[in-house]
Amino acid sequence: QVQLVESGGGLVQPGGSLRLSCAASGSIFSINTMGWYRQAPGKERELVAAISSAGTTNYRESVKGRFTISRDNAKRTVDLQMNTLKPEDTAVYYCAANGRTTNWTDFISWGQGTQVTVSS
Repeated sequence: QVQLVESGGGLVQPGGSLRLSCAASGSIFSINTMGWYRQAPGKERELVAAISSAGTTNYRESVKGRFTISRDNAKRTVDLQMNTLKPEDTAVYYCAANGRTTNWTDFISWGQGTQVTVSS
């Protein structure tokens, strides 16, 4: 069993910043990719940013230059620094990870989600 716990969401004014954090725990042997998704009301869930175990990053076009994803492999954490936030960034943000458990089975896990609201 693998659990992901997010923190750091909230209400921020346009142009402001927030930092989301996610910690993985449980029967983890290794983690491959960690990432952040978001889902706005009435919309599909979309990938925001992802980072491989080697540190290779991938961002959706609309957040490039504003968001930065980082991870600490030893602590099994992934962060998302969000700067210059816009109202269209408002959504529930979900942490996700995939890898292998100590039982040698593959896993894909999701966090419970954290609300980010950008509004004046």
